[in-house]
Amino acid sequence: MLALSKLLALVSAAACVSASLVFHEGRSSPPSGFVSKGAAPADQTITLRVGLASNNIAGLQSKVMSISTPGSQDFRQWLSADEVKSFVAPSDATVAAFNAFAQANNLETSVVSPNGDWVSFTTTVGHANTLFGASFQTFTHEDISEPLVRTLSVSIPSELVGHIDTIHPTTSFEDPNPRLVPRPIATPDKRAIPASCNSTITPVCLQDIYGIPAAPATDKSNTLLVTAYVQQFAQKADISSFLKQFRPDINSATTFTLGTVDGGTNPQAAADAGTEANLDTEYTIGVATGVPVTFLSNGNSNFLTALLDTATFLQSVANPPSVMTTSYGTNENSISASTATKICNAYMALGARGISVINASGDGGVRGNHDSLDQCTSNTFIPVFPASCPFVTSVGSTIGVQPERAINFTGGGFSAVFARPSYQATVVPAFLNALPSNFAGVFSKTGRGYPDVALQGWNFEVVSGGETGLVGGTSASSPSFASIIALINDQLLAAGKPVLGFLNPFIYSSASSAFTDITIGKNTGFTCPSTASAFTAATGWDPLTGLGTPIFSKLLAAALAA
Repeated sequence: MLALSKLLALVSAAACVSASLVFHEGRSSPPSGFVSKGAAPADQTITLRVGLASNNIAGLQSKVMSISTPGSQDFRQWLSADEVKSFVAPSDATVAAFNAFAQANNLETSVVSPNGDWVSFTTTVGHANTLFGASFQTFTHEDISEPLVRTLSVSIPSELVGHIDTIHPTTSFEDPNPRLVPRPIATPDKRAIPASCNSTITPVCLQDIYGIPAAPATDKSNTLLVTAYVQQFAQKADISSFLKQFRPDINSATTFTLGTVDGGTNPQAAADAGTEANLDTEYTIGVATGVPVTFLSNGNSNFLTALLDTATFLQSVANPPSVMTTSYGTNENSISASTATKICNAYMALGARGISVINASGDGGVRGNHDSLDQCTSNTFIPVFPASCPFVTSVGSTIGVQPERAINFTGGGFSAVFARPSYQATVVPAFLNALPSNFAGVFSKTGRGYPDVALQGWNFEVVSGGETGLVGGTSASSPSFASIIALINDQLLAAGKPVLGFLNPFIYSSASSAFTDITIGKNTGFTCPSTASAFTAATGWDPLTGLGTPIFSKLLAAALAA
């Protein structure tokens, strides 16, 4: 009788839930390019992930800002996995509330994160519509082979308000191309550069421009992680050829260690060569001399889920990498704010463990992931995620060295989801105050500004599929900057000091003078004319090149002094 009474209570609670839904979030229309084909079949299955509220995410943010800010008593005392979990794990009350809901509604759930804050279940579209006040539809896009099942609004049961952060995927849409390498429509004018780099960028060029040492790193526990998505595969034969041509002082047998997530693979046929994957591995191995590199291949076709699973994977690694570089992104307005926040908080948790999370800033200038001619007349700027997350270090692109200037495609702007972080409290208002009163661009003036730093991003020599060629993009800048951080970490460890970890409070304060200020350029986008509305580089921080480009010796000195 006791068991029956409990069951009746749960059924009653479920009935109450379905009758009392609270709007969670929604969008008025799908992102550009997506077309609704009507309601998804009620009996079609759908797998949803529920992001449960952490018990003390505000406490983790306070802790992360403290341990990453020079001068604090616990500076660079990075947390263990268990210490991070104590902040991130959901409370007992949250777990109990969700489990009661799941049991009452016959949902078979599984916990899919080591911290317990992500739960997955599979149900039918009809059931999901009822549970979450949704109206799932089938959407198509000419650049996506498989249709997506998404809803334009989602609600949650009233008793789960405060216990659920997000439900994914609901109102978030896939980016048809999250890679950030711009299309070679036209080659920008060449600028005066060192004699050894008259036409192209190589690892040695980067060493010459930024003072990066060629001496091998010595601490083999200090690893650099290269992430890969959307079936991008790195070729060991191409890396060997690259080293023979451009870093002959490095043993051409030097390669990466393969890691996989979500059934990721890394086939080695020449036809499988991914230009992005090869660029990222060749410039981490070729610039971060002697630093062990791991190539992490993610097999999940849903980009946002893949981002989550990469972060989840790293949360459970006993000895995580000191640096992670990502050369992919999506328009911030294609993602639900709650999902973007949950992913960003996962990056915050990685930063708390001492991982420097580096991300390319995007290749559409102020116009999102990729610009196109039909966007050039729009004055509404589109930020890029994860670059807009305040817990990643976002890297823009420059070209030339005499003078070095912002290239037109360098992604930059202001988040519409994330507020301005404290480390930007001075520099961002200074830029905004200098904007002309008739500036045409529309953007969030209170949002997190990005990028944070910049580095060369055009005419990078790469080998892919056995062929040597040139590529460009912030996806070249990100792994190159990550290599600099990995080399500095090696010297910190040699000096008995902790690694840099979450970088931003450090680079905006005691290391701010370790960058060359870039004051020339306009980020209209790769295809738009120079008259299109965009930001212009300025003295001090700007949303094209951030604080500027790194000076290795000064950045190292600041790191050792701090």
